[in-house]
Amino acid sequence: MTDDEFDGSGGVGRVLGTADATPLQFWTAVAPGSYLQLDDVVVTRRELPDREPVTIAGVVTQVRARHEGAQFDSDVFAIADGTLPAMVQEAAEITTTRVDPEFYVPPHPGAVVHRAEGDARARALHFDRMERRIPMGMGRDGVPVYLNADFLDGTRGAHVSISGISGVATKTSFATFLLYSVFRSGVLGGDAVNAKALIFNVKGEDLLFLDHPNTRLDDATRAGYAKLGLAAGAFPDVRVYAPPRIGDSSGTPDVSSRLTGVDSFYWTLSEFCADRLLPYVFADADDERQQYTMVVHSVAAHLARYAQPADGGVSVDGVRLGTYADLVDHIVEQLTDDETRGDWAGSAVGVGTVNAFARRLIGSKKDLSRLIRGDLAARRPHSINTAESAQVTVVDLHNLPDRAQRFVVGVTLKSEFERKEKAGTAKPLLFVVLDELNKYAPREGSSPIKEVLLDIAERGRSLGVILVGAQQTASEVERRIVTNSAIRVVGRLDPAEASRPEYGFLPPAQRQRALLAKPGTMFVNQPDIPVPLCLEFPFPAWATRVSEAGRAPSETLRSITGAADPFAVVGSGGGSDDDIPF
Repeated sequence: MTDDEFDGSGGVGRVLGTADATPLQFWTAVAPGSYLQLDDVVVTRRELPDREPVTIAGVVTQVRARHEGAQFDSDVFAIADGTLPAMVQEAAEITTTRVDPEFYVPPHPGAVVHRAEGDARARALHFDRMERRIPMGMGRDGVPVYLNADFLDGTRGAHVSISGISGVATKTSFATFLLYSVFRSGVLGGDAVNAKALIFNVKGEDLLFLDHPNTRLDDATRAGYAKLGLAAGAFPDVRVYAPPRIGDSSGTPDVSSRLTGVDSFYWTLSEFCADRLLPYVFADADDERQQYTMVVHSVAAHLARYAQPADGGVSVDGVRLGTYADLVDHIVEQLTDDETRGDWAGSAVGVGTVNAFARRLIGSKKDLSRLIRGDLAARRPHSINTAESAQVTVVDLHNLPDRAQRFVVGVTLKSEFERKEKAGTAKPLLFVVLDELNKYAPREGSSPIKEVLLDIAERGRSLGVILVGAQQTASEVERRIVTNSAIRVVGRLDPAEASRPEYGFLPPAQRQRALLAKPGTMFVNQPDIPVPLCLEFPFPAWATRVSEAGRAPSETLRSITGAADPFAVVGSGGGSDDDIPF
Protein backbone atom coordinates (compact mmCIF):
# COMPACT_ATOMS: atom_id res chain seq x y z
CA MET A 1 0.00 0.00 0.00
CA THR A 2 1.29 3.47 -0.90
CA ASP A 3 1.03 6.60 1.26
CA ASP A 4 -1.77 7.94 -0.94
CA GLU A 5 -3.84 4.80 -0.36
CA PHE A 6 -3.69 5.37 3.40
CA ASP A 7 -4.77 8.99 3.25
CA GLY A 8 -8.25 8.15 4.49
CA SER A 9 -9.97 7.69 1.14
CA GLY A 10 -11.04 4.48 -0.49
CA GLY A 11 -11.01 2.42 2.68
CA VAL A 12 -13.58 -0.17 3.61
CA GLY A 13 -13.70 1.01 7.23
CA ARG A 14 -11.73 2.25 10.21
CA VAL A 15 -10.25 0.54 13.26
CA LEU A 16 -12.91 0.49 15.97
CA GLY A 17 -12.32 2.65 19.04
CA THR A 18 -14.87 1.00 21.35
CA ALA A 19 -13.11 -2.38 21.40
CA ASP A 20 -9.54 -3.16 22.36
CA ALA A 21 -7.14 -3.29 19.42
CA THR A 22 -4.14 -5.58 19.85
CA PRO A 23 -1.24 -6.44 17.52
CA LEU A 24 -2.84 -9.86 16.88
CA GLN A 25 -6.54 -9.00 16.73
CA PHE A 26 -8.69 -5.90 16.31
CA TRP A 27 -12.11 -4.78 15.13
CA THR A 28 -12.95 -2.45 12.29
CA ALA A 29 -16.12 -0.45 11.79
CA VAL A 30 -17.38 -0.96 8.23
CA ALA A 31 -17.91 2.27 6.32
CA PRO A 32 -21.43 3.13 5.08
CA GLY A 33 -22.04 1.63 1.66
CA SER A 34 -19.25 -0.94 2.16
CA TYR A 35 -19.18 -4.46 3.51
CA LEU A 36 -16.79 -7.10 4.76
CA GLN A 37 -17.47 -10.80 4.74
CA LEU A 38 -15.77 -13.69 6.46
CA ASP A 39 -12.38 -14.55 4.89
CA ASP A 40 -11.88 -11.11 3.34
CA VAL A 41 -8.27 -9.95 3.54
CA VAL A 42 -7.67 -6.42 4.83
CA VAL A 43 -4.71 -4.21 5.60
CA THR A 44 -4.10 -1.10 7.71
CA ARG A 45 -1.09 0.90 8.79
CA ARG A 46 0.28 2.30 12.03
CA GLU A 47 2.46 5.41 11.92
CA LEU A 48 5.37 5.49 14.40
CA PRO A 49 7.32 8.58 15.45
CA ASP A 50 10.85 7.23 15.21
CA ARG A 51 10.73 4.51 12.54
CA GLU A 52 9.04 3.47 9.33
CA PRO A 53 5.28 2.77 9.38
CA VAL A 54 4.08 -0.73 10.29
CA THR A 55 1.67 -2.48 7.90
CA ILE A 56 -0.77 -4.80 9.66
CA ALA A 57 -2.67 -7.29 7.51
CA GLY A 58 -5.27 -9.81 8.55
CA VAL A 59 -8.26 -11.96 7.67
CA VAL A 60 -11.87 -11.30 8.68
CA THR A 61 -12.82 -14.00 11.17
CA GLN A 62 -16.15 -12.59 12.41
CA VAL A 63 -18.68 -9.98 11.29
CA ARG A 64 -21.53 -8.45 13.28
CA ALA A 65 -24.19 -5.78 12.78
CA ARG A 66 -26.17 -3.87 15.43
CA HIS A 67 -28.40 -0.88 16.00
CA GLU A 68 -26.58 1.97 17.69
CA GLY A 69 -29.01 3.98 19.80
CA ALA A 70 -31.22 1.05 20.76
CA GLN A 71 -31.54 0.10 24.40
CA PHE A 72 -34.18 -2.64 24.47
CA ASP A 73 -34.79 -5.62 22.19
CA SER A 74 -38.18 -4.23 21.25
CA ASP A 75 -36.58 -1.01 20.01
CA VAL A 76 -35.92 -2.69 16.69
CA PHE A 77 -39.60 -2.29 15.78
CA ALA A 78 -39.67 1.40 16.63
CA ILE A 79 -36.48 1.96 14.68
CA ALA A 80 -37.93 0.11 11.69
CA ASP A 81 -41.04 2.35 11.87
CA GLY A 82 -38.87 5.45 12.04
CA THR A 83 -40.17 6.57 15.45
CA LEU A 84 -36.85 5.95 17.22
CA PRO A 85 -33.60 7.34 15.81
CA ALA A 86 -30.81 4.82 15.42
CA MET A 87 -28.31 3.68 12.83
CA VAL A 88 -27.06 0.29 11.72
CA GLN A 89 -23.37 -0.30 12.25
CA GLU A 90 -21.43 -3.29 11.02
CA ALA A 91 -18.09 -4.31 12.47
CA ALA A 92 -15.61 -7.02 11.54
CA GLU A 93 -13.13 -8.89 13.68
CA ILE A 94 -9.69 -9.04 12.08
CA THR A 95 -7.16 -11.71 13.00
CA THR A 96 -3.65 -10.59 12.10
CA THR A 97 -1.76 -12.68 9.56
CA ARG A 98 1.28 -10.48 8.93
CA VAL A 99 3.06 -7.53 10.48
CA ASP A 100 5.64 -5.85 8.28
CA PRO A 101 8.17 -4.92 9.52
CA GLU A 102 7.80 -7.17 12.56
CA PHE A 103 7.21 -4.48 15.13
CA TYR A 104 4.18 -5.63 17.07
CA VAL A 105 2.10 -2.58 17.92
CA PRO A 106 -1.70 -2.31 17.78
CA PRO A 107 -3.36 -0.31 15.02
CA HIS A 108 -4.68 3.07 16.15
CA PRO A 109 -8.44 3.52 16.49
CA GLY A 110 -9.68 5.43 13.49
CA ALA A 111 -6.93 4.12 11.18
CA VAL A 112 -8.22 3.44 7.67
CA VAL A 113 -8.67 -0.22 6.79
CA HIS A 114 -8.44 -1.29 3.13
CA ARG A 115 -9.50 -4.47 1.41
CA ALA A 116 -6.22 -6.11 0.34
CA GLU A 117 -5.90 -6.83 -3.35
CA GLY A 118 -3.17 -7.88 -5.72
CA ASP A 119 0.30 -7.77 -4.20
CA ALA A 120 -1.08 -6.56 -0.86
CA ARG A 121 -3.26 -9.68 -0.62
CA ALA A 122 -0.34 -11.91 -1.58
CA ARG A 123 1.81 -10.33 1.14
CA ALA A 124 -0.97 -10.57 3.73
CA LEU A 125 -1.30 -14.32 3.09
CA HIS A 126 2.47 -14.87 2.79
CA PHE A 127 2.15 -16.02 -0.81
CA ASP A 128 5.03 -13.71 -1.74
CA ARG A 129 7.34 -15.74 0.53
CA MET A 130 6.41 -19.05 -1.07
CA GLU A 131 9.09 -19.90 -3.60
CA ARG A 132 7.03 -22.86 -4.84
CA ARG A 133 3.27 -22.40 -4.74
CA ILE A 134 0.70 -25.12 -5.34
CA PRO A 135 -2.75 -23.82 -6.36
CA MET A 136 -5.42 -25.32 -4.09
CA GLY A 137 -8.53 -23.48 -5.23
CA MET A 138 -10.24 -20.11 -5.12
CA GLY A 139 -10.69 -17.95 -2.04
CA ARG A 140 -13.98 -16.29 -1.16
CA ASP A 141 -12.83 -13.29 -3.20
CA GLY A 142 -12.46 -15.39 -6.34
CA VAL A 143 -8.66 -15.16 -6.33
CA PRO A 144 -6.37 -18.25 -6.21
CA VAL A 145 -5.22 -19.64 -2.88
CA TYR A 146 -1.88 -21.42 -2.66
CA LEU A 147 -0.15 -24.08 -0.61
CA ASN A 148 3.54 -23.85 0.20
CA ALA A 149 5.13 -26.88 -1.50
CA ASP A 150 7.93 -26.89 1.09
CA PHE A 151 5.44 -28.17 3.67
CA LEU A 152 4.14 -30.91 1.40
CA ASP A 153 7.14 -32.49 -0.30
CA GLY A 154 9.27 -32.90 2.84
CA THR A 155 11.53 -29.86 2.41
CA ARG A 156 10.27 -28.28 5.64
CA GLY A 157 7.34 -30.55 6.45
CA ALA A 158 5.10 -33.21 4.96
CA HIS A 159 1.80 -35.09 5.09
CA VAL A 160 -1.81 -33.95 4.79
CA SER A 161 -4.73 -34.72 7.11
CA ILE A 162 -8.23 -34.26 5.64
CA SER A 163 -11.29 -34.54 7.89
CA GLY A 164 -15.03 -34.35 7.26
CA ILE A 165 -18.33 -36.14 7.00
CA SER A 166 -18.41 -38.98 4.51
CA GLY A 167 -20.17 -38.15 1.24
CA VAL A 168 -20.42 -34.42 2.03
CA ALA A 169 -16.91 -33.19 2.80
CA THR A 170 -15.50 -34.33 -0.61
CA LYS A 171 -12.28 -35.46 1.08
CA THR A 172 -11.18 -37.83 -1.68
CA SER A 173 -12.06 -35.30 -4.40
CA PHE A 174 -9.86 -32.69 -2.73
CA ALA A 175 -7.02 -35.21 -2.29
CA THR A 176 -7.09 -36.10 -6.00
CA PHE A 177 -7.30 -32.43 -7.00
CA LEU A 178 -4.30 -31.68 -4.80
CA LEU A 179 -2.36 -34.47 -6.53
CA TYR A 180 -3.40 -33.16 -9.93
CA SER A 181 -2.22 -29.68 -8.97
CA VAL A 182 1.10 -31.02 -7.66
CA PHE A 183 1.77 -33.01 -10.83
CA ARG A 184 0.54 -30.43 -13.36
CA SER A 185 1.41 -27.03 -11.84
CA GLY A 186 5.14 -27.35 -12.50
CA VAL A 187 5.99 -26.84 -8.84
CA LEU A 188 8.04 -30.07 -8.74
CA GLY A 189 10.00 -29.11 -11.83
CA GLY A 190 11.74 -32.04 -13.47
CA ASP A 191 10.92 -34.26 -10.49
CA ALA A 192 7.21 -34.29 -11.45
CA VAL A 193 7.87 -36.80 -14.23
CA ASN A 194 9.10 -39.45 -11.81
CA ALA A 195 6.86 -38.58 -8.83
CA LYS A 196 4.29 -41.27 -8.03
CA ALA A 197 0.93 -41.53 -6.31
CA LEU A 198 -0.60 -44.60 -4.69
CA ILE A 199 -4.36 -44.30 -4.13
CA PHE A 200 -6.46 -46.87 -2.28
CA ASN A 201 -10.04 -46.88 -3.56
CA VAL A 202 -12.36 -48.06 -0.78
CA LYS A 203 -15.79 -46.78 -1.87
CA GLY A 204 -17.42 -47.76 -5.14
CA GLU A 205 -15.53 -47.50 -8.41
CA ASP A 206 -15.34 -43.70 -8.50
CA LEU A 207 -11.54 -43.54 -8.59
CA LEU A 208 -11.13 -46.03 -11.42
CA PHE A 209 -11.63 -43.36 -14.10
CA LEU A 210 -8.97 -40.80 -13.20
CA ASP A 211 -7.50 -41.13 -16.69
CA HIS A 212 -10.84 -40.46 -18.43
CA PRO A 213 -11.84 -36.85 -19.17
CA ASN A 214 -15.05 -35.69 -17.51
CA THR A 215 -17.82 -35.19 -20.09
CA ARG A 216 -19.60 -32.77 -17.71
CA LEU A 217 -16.72 -30.30 -17.86
CA ASP A 218 -17.94 -26.89 -19.12
CA ASP A 219 -16.22 -23.70 -20.27
CA ALA A 220 -16.65 -22.01 -16.89
CA THR A 221 -14.86 -24.87 -15.13
CA ARG A 222 -12.07 -24.83 -17.70
CA ALA A 223 -11.70 -21.10 -17.11
CA GLY A 224 -11.48 -21.78 -13.36
CA TYR A 225 -8.63 -24.22 -13.93
CA ALA A 226 -6.90 -21.70 -16.20
CA LYS A 227 -7.17 -19.07 -13.46
CA LEU A 228 -5.30 -21.47 -11.19
CA GLY A 229 -2.63 -21.95 -13.86
CA LEU A 230 -3.79 -25.49 -14.65
CA ALA A 231 -5.01 -27.15 -17.81
CA ALA A 232 -8.32 -28.95 -17.25
CA GLY A 233 -7.99 -32.61 -18.12
CA ALA A 234 -7.65 -36.15 -16.82
CA PHE A 235 -4.61 -37.69 -15.19
CA PRO A 236 -2.45 -38.71 -18.17
CA ASP A 237 -0.78 -41.81 -16.70
CA VAL A 238 -2.90 -44.13 -14.53
CA ARG A 239 -2.76 -47.84 -13.76
CA VAL A 240 -5.59 -49.62 -11.96
CA TYR A 241 -5.25 -52.79 -9.90
CA ALA A 242 -8.15 -54.88 -8.62
CA PRO A 243 -8.40 -58.19 -6.73
CA PRO A 244 -9.26 -61.38 -8.66
CA ARG A 245 -12.88 -62.45 -8.83
CA ILE A 246 -14.03 -65.02 -6.32
CA GLY A 247 -13.79 -68.53 -7.75
CA ASP A 248 -12.12 -67.36 -10.98
CA SER A 249 -9.12 -69.57 -11.73
CA SER A 250 -7.85 -67.17 -14.42
CA GLY A 251 -7.44 -64.22 -12.03
CA THR A 252 -9.84 -61.84 -13.82
CA PRO A 253 -10.03 -58.43 -12.07
CA ASP A 254 -13.15 -57.99 -9.97
CA VAL A 255 -14.52 -54.74 -11.42
CA SER A 256 -17.76 -54.10 -13.25
CA SER A 257 -17.74 -50.57 -14.68
CA ARG A 258 -14.25 -50.48 -16.16
CA LEU A 259 -13.44 -53.21 -18.65
CA THR A 260 -9.98 -52.21 -19.96
CA GLY A 261 -6.71 -51.19 -18.40
CA VAL A 262 -7.29 -53.04 -15.12
CA ASP A 263 -4.76 -55.54 -13.76
CA SER A 264 -5.20 -58.17 -11.08
CA PHE A 265 -3.08 -58.18 -7.94
CA TYR A 266 -2.45 -61.14 -5.68
CA TRP A 267 0.27 -62.82 -3.64
CA THR A 268 1.51 -66.34 -4.23
CA LEU A 269 1.65 -68.80 -1.36
CA SER A 270 5.42 -68.76 -1.64
CA GLU A 271 5.51 -64.96 -1.26
CA PHE A 272 3.09 -65.13 1.66
CA CYS A 273 5.40 -67.49 3.52
CA ALA A 274 8.77 -66.07 2.53
CA ASP A 275 7.83 -62.43 3.19
CA ARG A 276 6.20 -63.23 6.56
CA LEU A 277 2.84 -61.73 5.64
CA LEU A 278 0.85 -63.72 8.20
CA PRO A 279 0.77 -60.84 10.76
CA TYR A 280 -1.21 -58.77 8.27
CA VAL A 281 -3.97 -61.38 8.38
CA PHE A 282 -4.35 -60.24 12.00
CA ALA A 283 -4.17 -56.52 11.19
CA ASP A 284 -7.01 -55.36 13.41
CA ALA A 285 -5.88 -53.23 16.34
CA ASP A 286 -7.91 -55.49 18.63
CA ASP A 287 -5.73 -58.44 17.64
CA GLU A 288 -2.62 -56.90 19.16
CA ARG A 289 -4.30 -56.91 22.55
CA GLN A 290 -4.67 -60.68 22.42
CA GLN A 291 -2.11 -63.18 23.62
CA TYR A 292 -2.23 -65.14 20.38
CA THR A 293 -0.11 -62.51 18.60
CA MET A 294 2.96 -64.40 19.83
CA VAL A 295 1.62 -67.44 17.98
CA VAL A 296 1.20 -65.32 14.85
CA HIS A 297 4.87 -64.32 14.76
CA SER A 298 6.06 -67.81 15.68
CA VAL A 299 4.06 -69.42 12.87
CA ALA A 300 5.19 -66.74 10.40
CA ALA A 301 8.83 -67.46 11.27
CA HIS A 302 8.27 -71.21 10.89
CA LEU A 303 6.72 -70.74 7.42
CA ALA A 304 9.55 -68.46 6.32
CA ARG A 305 12.07 -71.08 7.43
CA TYR A 306 10.53 -74.27 6.11
CA ALA A 307 8.06 -73.45 3.29
CA GLN A 308 9.50 -74.23 -0.15
CA PRO A 309 8.00 -73.31 -3.56
CA ALA A 310 6.33 -76.31 -5.19
CA ASP A 311 4.52 -76.14 -8.55
CA GLY A 312 2.80 -72.85 -7.86
CA GLY A 313 2.08 -73.66 -4.22
CA VAL A 314 4.39 -74.46 -1.32
CA SER A 315 5.69 -77.54 0.37
CA VAL A 316 5.73 -77.54 4.17
CA ASP A 317 6.91 -80.57 6.13
CA GLY A 318 6.85 -82.57 2.90
CA VAL A 319 3.20 -81.74 2.25
CA ARG A 320 2.30 -79.81 -0.92
CA LEU A 321 -0.24 -77.06 -0.33
CA GLY A 322 -1.92 -75.53 -3.37
CA THR A 323 -4.36 -73.02 -1.88
CA TYR A 324 -4.58 -70.64 1.03
CA ALA A 325 -7.26 -72.86 2.56
CA ASP A 326 -4.86 -75.82 2.36
CA LEU A 327 -2.18 -73.78 4.11
CA VAL A 328 -4.56 -72.71 6.88
CA ASP A 329 -5.77 -76.28 7.42
CA HIS A 330 -2.20 -77.54 7.60
CA ILE A 331 -1.19 -74.90 10.15
CA VAL A 332 -4.22 -75.65 12.32
CA GLU A 333 -3.54 -79.39 12.08
CA GLN A 334 0.04 -78.92 13.22
CA LEU A 335 -0.99 -76.64 16.09
CA THR A 336 -3.62 -79.02 17.39
CA ASP A 337 -1.18 -81.97 17.34
CA ASP A 338 0.58 -82.25 20.70
CA GLU A 339 3.76 -83.52 19.04
CA THR A 340 4.16 -80.64 16.55
CA ARG A 341 2.57 -77.75 18.44
CA GLY A 342 5.82 -76.79 20.16
CA ASP A 343 7.70 -76.56 16.85
CA TRP A 344 5.14 -74.16 15.42
CA ALA A 345 4.01 -72.07 18.38
CA GLY A 346 6.71 -72.51 21.01
CA SER A 347 6.61 -74.51 24.21
CA ALA A 348 5.35 -71.71 26.48
CA VAL A 349 2.06 -71.15 24.66
CA GLY A 350 -1.10 -72.62 26.15
CA VAL A 351 -3.73 -74.61 24.29
CA GLY A 352 -6.35 -71.89 24.80
CA THR A 353 -4.13 -69.30 23.13
CA VAL A 354 -3.44 -71.64 20.21
CA ASN A 355 -7.16 -72.34 19.79
CA ALA A 356 -7.91 -68.60 19.74
CA PHE A 357 -5.32 -68.15 16.99
CA ALA A 358 -6.69 -71.10 15.05
CA ARG A 359 -10.26 -69.82 15.15
CA ARG A 360 -9.18 -66.44 13.85
CA LEU A 361 -7.02 -68.01 11.13
CA ILE A 362 -9.79 -70.33 9.96
CA GLY A 363 -12.10 -67.34 9.73
CA SER A 364 -9.69 -65.68 7.28
CA LYS A 365 -10.06 -68.39 4.62
CA LYS A 366 -13.19 -66.91 3.11
CA ASP A 367 -11.79 -63.38 2.96
CA LEU A 368 -8.24 -64.02 1.75
CA SER A 369 -8.42 -67.09 -0.48
CA ARG A 370 -8.74 -65.02 -3.66
CA LEU A 371 -5.76 -62.83 -2.71
CA ILE A 372 -3.26 -65.52 -1.69
CA ARG A 373 -2.99 -67.95 -4.58
CA GLY A 374 -1.27 -71.14 -5.54
CA ASP A 375 -3.10 -71.62 -8.83
CA LEU A 376 -1.79 -68.58 -10.71
CA ALA A 377 1.60 -68.13 -12.30
CA ALA A 378 4.31 -66.81 -10.02
CA ARG A 379 6.14 -65.22 -12.97
CA ARG A 380 3.02 -63.47 -14.20
CA PRO A 381 3.10 -59.78 -13.10
CA HIS A 382 0.84 -59.52 -10.08
CA SER A 383 2.55 -57.26 -7.57
CA ILE A 384 1.67 -53.66 -6.76
CA ASN A 385 4.92 -51.79 -7.29
CA THR A 386 4.67 -48.06 -7.88
CA ALA A 387 8.28 -47.91 -9.12
CA GLU A 388 7.29 -50.03 -12.11
CA SER A 389 3.76 -48.67 -12.49
CA ALA A 390 2.22 -45.51 -13.90
CA GLN A 391 2.46 -42.07 -12.29
CA VAL A 392 -0.84 -42.76 -10.51
CA THR A 393 -1.55 -46.26 -9.20
CA VAL A 394 -5.10 -46.96 -8.04
CA VAL A 395 -5.66 -50.05 -5.90
CA ASP A 396 -9.34 -50.97 -5.83
CA LEU A 397 -10.51 -52.44 -2.53
CA HIS A 398 -14.22 -51.73 -2.54
CA ASN A 399 -15.26 -55.34 -3.33
CA LEU A 400 -13.13 -56.76 -0.52
CA PRO A 401 -14.33 -57.44 3.04
CA ASP A 402 -12.77 -55.49 5.88
CA ARG A 403 -10.12 -58.10 6.79
CA ALA A 404 -8.98 -58.36 3.17
CA GLN A 405 -8.81 -54.57 2.82
CA ARG A 406 -6.59 -54.36 5.88
CA PHE A 407 -4.34 -57.09 4.50
CA VAL A 408 -3.90 -55.37 1.12
CA VAL A 409 -3.28 -51.92 2.63
CA GLY A 410 -0.84 -53.26 5.22
CA VAL A 411 1.21 -55.43 2.88
CA THR A 412 1.28 -52.84 0.08
CA LEU A 413 2.40 -50.02 2.37
CA LYS A 414 4.99 -52.28 3.98
CA SER A 415 6.54 -53.25 0.63
CA GLU A 416 6.47 -49.68 -0.72
CA PHE A 417 8.05 -48.22 2.41
CA GLU A 418 10.74 -50.91 2.49
CA ARG A 419 11.51 -50.23 -1.17
CA LYS A 420 11.96 -46.53 -0.42
CA GLU A 421 14.16 -47.38 2.58
CA LYS A 422 16.42 -49.52 0.39
CA ALA A 423 16.65 -46.75 -2.20
CA GLY A 424 17.86 -44.40 0.54
CA THR A 425 16.76 -41.23 -1.27
CA ALA A 426 13.70 -38.99 -1.08
CA LYS A 427 13.43 -38.68 -4.85
CA PRO A 428 11.20 -39.58 -6.56
CA LEU A 429 8.36 -38.62 -4.23
CA LEU A 430 5.59 -41.10 -3.43
CA PHE A 431 2.20 -39.73 -2.37
CA VAL A 432 -0.01 -42.24 -0.55
CA VAL A 433 -3.73 -41.42 -0.46
CA LEU A 434 -5.60 -43.45 2.14
CA ASP A 435 -9.22 -42.91 3.15
CA GLU A 436 -10.72 -44.16 6.42
CA LEU A 437 -7.43 -43.55 8.20
CA ASN A 438 -9.15 -43.93 11.57
CA LYS A 439 -9.77 -47.59 10.67
CA TYR A 440 -6.14 -48.35 9.85
CA ALA A 441 -4.47 -46.17 12.48
CA PRO A 442 -6.93 -45.83 15.39
CA ARG A 443 -5.97 -43.81 18.44
CA GLU A 444 -6.06 -46.84 20.73
CA GLY A 445 -4.33 -50.18 20.27
CA SER A 446 -1.63 -51.34 17.90
CA SER A 447 -1.44 -53.32 14.67
CA PRO A 448 1.06 -54.01 11.87
CA ILE A 449 -0.68 -51.46 9.62
CA LYS A 450 -0.65 -48.81 12.30
CA GLU A 451 3.07 -49.33 12.84
CA VAL A 452 3.73 -48.87 9.11
CA LEU A 453 1.61 -45.70 9.02
CA LEU A 454 3.41 -44.34 12.07
CA ASP A 455 6.71 -45.04 10.34
CA ILE A 456 5.52 -43.13 7.30
CA ALA A 457 4.29 -40.21 9.42
CA GLU A 458 7.52 -39.96 11.43
CA ARG A 459 10.20 -40.99 8.91
CA GLY A 460 8.44 -40.76 5.55
CA ARG A 461 9.43 -37.14 5.05
CA SER A 462 13.12 -38.03 4.81
CA LEU A 463 12.35 -40.92 2.46
CA GLY A 464 10.01 -39.02 0.17
CA VAL A 465 6.85 -40.86 1.24
CA ILE A 466 4.02 -38.35 1.74
CA LEU A 467 0.83 -39.50 3.45
CA VAL A 468 -2.44 -37.88 2.39
CA GLY A 469 -4.82 -39.32 4.96
CA ALA A 470 -8.58 -38.77 5.02
CA GLN A 471 -10.97 -39.60 7.81
CA GLN A 472 -14.39 -38.67 9.13
CA THR A 473 -13.05 -38.14 12.64
CA ALA A 474 -9.51 -36.89 13.25
CA SER A 475 -10.15 -37.36 16.97
CA GLU A 476 -10.10 -41.13 16.44
CA VAL A 477 -6.81 -41.23 14.51
CA GLU A 478 -3.46 -41.94 16.18
CA ARG A 479 -2.34 -38.61 17.63
CA ARG A 480 1.23 -38.82 16.32
CA ILE A 481 0.01 -39.18 12.73
CA VAL A 482 -2.21 -36.09 12.96
CA THR A 483 0.51 -34.13 14.75
CA ASN A 484 3.07 -34.92 12.05
CA SER A 485 0.74 -33.64 9.30
CA ALA A 486 1.97 -30.20 8.29
CA ILE A 487 -1.19 -29.52 6.28
CA ARG A 488 -4.61 -29.93 7.92
CA VAL A 489 -7.77 -29.72 5.85
CA VAL A 490 -11.36 -29.68 7.10
CA GLY A 491 -14.57 -30.00 5.11
CA ARG A 492 -18.09 -30.39 6.45
CA LEU A 493 -17.90 -31.58 10.08
CA ASP A 494 -20.25 -33.32 12.47
CA PRO A 495 -21.16 -30.98 15.39
CA ALA A 496 -19.80 -33.34 18.05
CA GLU A 497 -16.56 -33.83 16.12
CA ALA A 498 -16.09 -30.09 15.56
CA SER A 499 -15.95 -29.54 19.32
CA ARG A 500 -12.96 -31.83 19.77
CA PRO A 501 -9.53 -30.32 20.57
CA GLU A 502 -8.06 -31.73 17.33
CA TYR A 503 -9.76 -28.80 15.57
CA GLY A 504 -8.35 -26.17 17.89
CA PHE A 505 -6.55 -24.57 14.93
CA LEU A 506 -9.93 -23.39 13.59
CA PRO A 507 -11.17 -20.02 14.90
CA PRO A 508 -14.62 -20.25 16.58
CA ALA A 509 -16.41 -18.81 13.54
CA GLN A 510 -14.78 -21.35 11.23
CA ARG A 511 -15.76 -24.20 13.51
CA GLN A 512 -19.36 -23.08 13.20
CA ARG A 513 -19.05 -22.68 9.43
CA ALA A 514 -17.62 -26.17 9.10
CA LEU A 515 -21.01 -27.45 10.22
CA LEU A 516 -22.60 -25.73 7.19
CA ALA A 517 -19.88 -26.08 4.57
CA LYS A 518 -21.14 -27.22 1.19
CA PRO A 519 -19.33 -29.87 -0.89
CA GLY A 520 -16.19 -28.38 -2.41
CA THR A 521 -15.56 -25.92 0.43
CA MET A 522 -12.49 -26.65 2.54
CA PHE A 523 -10.62 -24.93 5.36
CA VAL A 524 -6.88 -25.37 4.93
CA ASN A 525 -4.34 -24.75 7.69
CA GLN A 526 -0.66 -24.53 6.79
CA PRO A 527 2.34 -23.46 8.90
CA ASP A 528 3.03 -20.31 6.86
CA ILE A 529 -0.32 -18.70 7.62
CA PRO A 530 -1.66 -18.28 11.18
CA VAL A 531 -5.33 -18.42 10.07
CA PRO A 532 -6.85 -21.33 8.10
CA LEU A 533 -7.93 -20.25 4.62
CA CYS A 534 -11.37 -21.02 3.26
CA LEU A 535 -11.37 -22.08 -0.38
CA GLU A 536 -13.42 -23.80 -3.05
CA PHE A 537 -11.68 -26.22 -5.39
CA PRO A 538 -12.97 -26.74 -8.94
CA PHE A 539 -15.13 -29.55 -10.26
CA PRO A 540 -12.98 -32.58 -11.20
CA ALA A 541 -11.74 -32.48 -14.78
CA TRP A 542 -11.49 -36.29 -14.69
CA ALA A 543 -14.40 -38.71 -14.53
CA THR A 544 -15.59 -39.64 -11.05
CA ARG A 545 -18.03 -42.30 -12.24
CA VAL A 546 -18.64 -44.32 -15.38
CA SER A 547 -21.49 -42.04 -16.49
CA GLU A 548 -19.06 -39.10 -16.72
CA ALA A 549 -16.23 -40.96 -18.44
CA GLY A 550 -15.14 -39.71 -21.82
CA ARG A 551 -12.98 -41.58 -24.28
CA ALA A 552 -10.14 -43.45 -22.56
CA PRO A 553 -6.56 -42.60 -23.56
CA SER A 554 -4.57 -45.18 -25.50
CA GLU A 555 -2.40 -45.85 -22.44
CA THR A 556 -5.47 -47.28 -20.72
CA LEU A 557 -5.25 -50.36 -22.92
CA ARG A 558 -2.01 -51.27 -21.17
CA SER A 559 -2.70 -54.17 -18.83
CA ILE A 560 -1.05 -57.15 -17.30
CA THR A 561 -1.83 -59.40 -20.25
CA GLY A 562 -0.10 -57.00 -22.56
CA ALA A 563 2.99 -56.82 -20.39
CA ALA A 564 3.13 -60.45 -19.28
CA ASP A 565 5.70 -63.00 -20.26
CA PRO A 566 3.72 -65.14 -22.76
CA PHE A 567 5.36 -68.29 -21.39
CA ALA A 568 4.96 -67.44 -17.70
CA VAL A 569 1.79 -69.51 -17.32
CA VAL A 570 3.07 -72.55 -19.14
CA GLY A 571 3.93 -75.29 -16.70
CA SER A 572 2.98 -73.15 -13.75
CA GLY A 573 0.95 -75.94 -12.24
CA GLY A 574 -2.28 -74.01 -11.95
CA GLY A 575 -2.85 -72.18 -15.23
CA SER A 576 -4.92 -73.27 -18.18
CA ASP A 577 -4.63 -72.58 -21.87
CA ASP A 578 -6.97 -69.65 -21.39
CA ASP A 579 -4.31 -67.93 -19.31
CA ILE A 580 -1.83 -67.74 -22.20
CA PRO A 581 -1.88 -64.08 -23.36
CA PHE A 582 -1.89 -64.61 -27.13
